[in-house]
Amino acid sequence: MKKSLLAGIPRSMPEEMIEVLCQSEEMWIERIISRGHSSPPDFWYDQEDNEFVLLVKGSACLKIEGKSKPVVLEEGDWLDIKAHVKHRVEWTAPDQDTIWLAVYYQ
Repeated sequence: MKKSLLAGIPRSMPEEMIEVLCQSEEMWIERIISRGHSSPPDFWYDQEDNEFVLLVKGSACLKIEGKSKPVVLEEGDWLDIKAHVKHRVEWTAPDQDTIWLAVYYQ
């Protein structure tokens, strides 16, 4: 069945929207929608799996532990974040939807 990453976005989003699009034992793919959302203060993701993340729409800034400068992502940019590399979302665009495609793999 055909679907769109750009469809089904609610008008009000007090929290980030995370939707699992498909999964297997070894990987899963999520659509994440942010609208001005960021990681809580002092919170860092420290994941068991690798994460390939593609910014489909909007803009965002990630802080990656050990890097001196934050990474600003614009539409079409992607990162491959290895397992246990701590990272956090510093900001996402407050005035538009930021749509991420995240692929988690071993």
